[in-house]
Amino acid sequence: MNLIRNKEGIILKSEKPFPRTLAYPIKTQSSGFLGVLEFQLEPEYLGELKEKLQKDGKIIRHMVIIKNPVKIQKARRIRKKPLTLEIVGAMKEKQKEKKINKKVELQEIEKELDEILSE
Repeated sequence: MNLIRNKEGIILKSEKPFPRTLAYPIKTQSSGFLGVLEFQLEPEYLGELKEKLQKDGKIIRHMVIIKNPVKIQKARRIRKKPLTLEIVGAMKEKQKEKKINKKVELQEIEKELDEILSE
């Protein structure tokens, strides 16, 4: 832990080591203590940390897992602004234009149908 702090690392989570029976003997040891330490450290100091863990005689096994950084969530959508009278008026005009266009289209369709049926 001192090495991490000396290299300007941050310890995020630390669990006390607890006794554990090993599934198989490691270096003639059938039991040991298991501890978990979650930290942030610059990548260039990671090799130095691994070397120190390997040289320590009290540590018989260690594992360093590199986690991907947490993604920042996008901000939630903002509610739509309330409609003003100007916007409502413009929307009504567009709807009227669409209705007029539909009537013209229907008359054209009726003419075409008459032509087809007369043949």
